[in-house]
Amino acid sequence: MATNDQLKALIKSHADGDDPQFYSVAMQVAAKAARAGQERFSQELRDMVDDLRRKTVQSARIASVVPVSQPRGELASLLTVTYPDARLSDLALVGDVSDRLQHVLLEQRRRGDLARHGLTPVRRLLLVGPPGTGKTSTARVIAGELGLPLFAIRLDTIITKFMGETAAKLRMIFDALAETKGVYLFDEVDALAGDRMAGNDVGEVRRILNSFLQFLEEDTSDSVIVAATNHPELLDRAIFRRFEVVVPFPLPDEDAVRTVIKNRLANFRLSNLGWKRIMGAARGLSHAEITVAAENAAKRTVLAGAEQIRTDDLVAALEDRRGPGFHGDENTQP
Repeated sequence: MATNDQLKALIKSHADGDDPQFYSVAMQVAAKAARAGQERFSQELRDMVDDLRRKTVQSARIASVVPVSQPRGELASLLTVTYPDARLSDLALVGDVSDRLQHVLLEQRRRGDLARHGLTPVRRLLLVGPPGTGKTSTARVIAGELGLPLFAIRLDTIITKFMGETAAKLRMIFDALAETKGVYLFDEVDALAGDRMAGNDVGEVRRILNSFLQFLEEDTSDSVIVAATNHPELLDRAIFRRFEVVVPFPLPDEDAVRTVIKNRLANFRLSNLGWKRIMGAARGLSHAEITVAAENAAKRTVLAGAEQIRTDDLVAALEDRRGPGFHGDENTQP
């Protein structure tokens, strides 16, 4: 059963509206019950916590549906909105990327504690790395974990040949960002933030960058801004100073390769796979490429009337992803 300290922590976290702390203490109680042999009670408590978490996310989504969530007029052409339910555990991340993201989420969830000490949570992240390594998926995860809408900025409709129009559209985005709390994704941000010192740069590009930098500097909203790029070398150095956290997304290591494949092929038997051959075939491929290869091997297995994934099929599918001109698709990350 719960200790006196745990009971007090449960009551305090509930009174403070600190849901993450409430869930954490409840899970500690469940773990203690399991160690004491109370398996049924432990599982019931875990199920209750999971149910409460789902209801909290759903309530947050409903509360977030304000006019900008159904953008109209010109704003509708500048962004799209979704309500992801992705979780950090859904991603196969390399190195300390998971730790960095967990800390960002913790700061967001404990923003009240930080505010009492005159501090603000991290709310601007710059994600850099090759295509297909999970940058776009990370924006969906941040939105899902925080129960916020995800607004994807359509840079193709923002950037025009007339600098004044582009600046006005950027202003609309930042006004929406201040009005409605959410996660705002600027994918392929190098289109807005190219190096001003580049030899082939033109005045209009520099002015667009300056407007973007100014809007970032002036923004004091509670929204989370996520910018992503496959080409950090193209970014102006001033952009890096506008983001509190820069997260590099490398290609998957062996642990991540194994996780991606197991997650995607969870409905198949994998007991006899030759992982050494698979790792060799997957070397240098992105998360997205490995996901597609796993799906292709799964289709071959289904059409053959089998349930066991064959190493040969998976290796062949991975090697096919090395075809000429293939660069992966970020949005296929699991």
